[in-house]
Order: sequence, then structure tokens, then C-alpha cells
Amino acid sequence: MLDSSIFWLRTATCFYAVGLFSSLLALVRRRNVPYALAQGAFRIGVVLHSVAIVDLGMAIGRLPVENVFQALSLCALLIAVLFLIVEWRYQYASSAFVAHFPLVFLMTLVAAMERPVVVLTDVRVRETWLAVHIVLVLAGYAALLLTAVASFLYLIQEHRLKTKRAGRLLERLPPLAVLDNLISGSLGVAFVLITLGVIVVMTWAFVYSGTSWIGDPRITVSLITWALLLGATYLRATVGWRGRKAAVMALVILGCSVFTWAAHAGLRPGLVP
Repeated sequence: MLDSSIFWLRTATCFYAVGLFSSLLALVRRRNVPYALAQGAFRIGVVLHSVAIVDLGMAIGRLPVENVFQALSLCALLIAVLFLIVEWRYQYASSAFVAHFPLVFLMTLVAAMERPVVVLTDVRVRETWLAVHIVLVLAGYAALLLTAVASFLYLIQEHRLKTKRAGRLLERLPPLAVLDNLISGSLGVAFVLITLGVIVVMTWAFVYSGTSWIGDPRITVSLITWALLLGATYLRATVGWRGRKAAVMALVILGCSVFTWAAHAGLRPGLVP
């Protein structure tokens, strides 16, 4: 039953991934597109996830929380079920899937890697996989930098309008609405790219390094930065966080990203076995 449990869990992870990519694509497009595919994949993933946990519980004869992987799996399922209940009860905005999917998916992905997988020995495959992660993260940082610049200009423009200061240079700044839309769009793109980068590198690390990298302070710093980006996206998608709050949050995230980049100097040699 242990093999079947991990099979169902990894299958659920695949369905979570389908829903994640669908919702992220909708976020990038910034259109009111239906989330039917994301919702359907999410619900199927929850069902299969439940089967995996029940199967594992029957195999070991108790609640499957004996290690970090099992605890993460159960916690991810509880978050997913809670979200479905809230969505059903309060007709929760479908855009909130963008914020919930990455958390549930990443927790489930980690849990699904408890059992070892076949290690690929082809160096070219390993290098290509890592290169994809680097490109995604760098592109995400570029979008995040654009978000920070727009946020800085937003704060300057807002201050100018409140104090009624005049000046040729200041008067040439874009309107607040334009800057706010730029912040929203670039933040969404940064979230999508960095999330995909995190998923790629976590999968890469599990395949080639097992679980030895878990607990590394540099990884913790990266996840904190990603969590802040997730929080900012969540607040914009659910409660409409815009204006000054969003601008300040974007600057904070950029600062954390710079710290994360500095902390990861030499990360690659540490992960390659």
C-alpha cells in the first residue's frame, strides 16, 4: 500500500500542477477568464490526495503524521479542503485560486518526494534543468524590479498630488492609475515566473540531492521572499490591495529579493551531488 499511496499522491500533485499553471496563465493575461479548468483540476487533486492519505493510513494503521513529509501532505490537504468549503459557503472569488494553488502544490510536491526517485545521470539534462530555473528566476526578478520602480514612482506622484508641488519633471510622471496598473501587471508576472522557478529548482533538488538541502538557511530565506510575494498577490486578488500599500509591499519584496540573491552565492555547488 505504501507504493500505491505515493502513486496517488504524485498523481494528485500532477493535477494540482495543471490547475496551478491554468490559474497562473489567467493571472498573467489579467482577464476575467473562467477558472473552470483550475477548479476542476484542483478538486480532482483533492480527491486523489485524500485517497493517498487514507491508503497510507490503512497501511501503517494510524494517522500518517510520522515525519515531515506526511505532516506536510496532511496539512496541504486540510488547506485545500478548507478552501473548497469556504468557496462553496461564501462563493469565494475564483481569482483566489492563484494564491492558494502554489502553497498547496508545493507542500504536496515536497510530500510526494518522500520516496526516492530515479536519478538522471546525464549531465546535459541536469544542466538544462538548472538553467531553466535560473532563467525563470532572473526574468521574475526583472519583472519585480519593474514593479519596484513603478511603486517608487507611485509614491512620488502620490506625495506630489497631496502636497500640490509643481515641477516639470514631477508633472511628467505617469498618472496614479497607470502606475497602479503597471504594478499589478508586473507583480503578477513576477509571481508567476518566480513560482515556476521555485517549483523547477525544488524538483531538481529532490531528484539530484534528495532531502539534504531541506533546512538550509538559504532555502529558508528564499521561501520567505516567495511567501511575501505570494501574500502580496493574494491581497491584490482577494481584498483588492492597491495604491500605497501595494507599492510599499513591492519595495519590501524587492529588498528581500536582493538579500536572497546575496545569500545564494555559491548555492549551486552545494546542491549538486
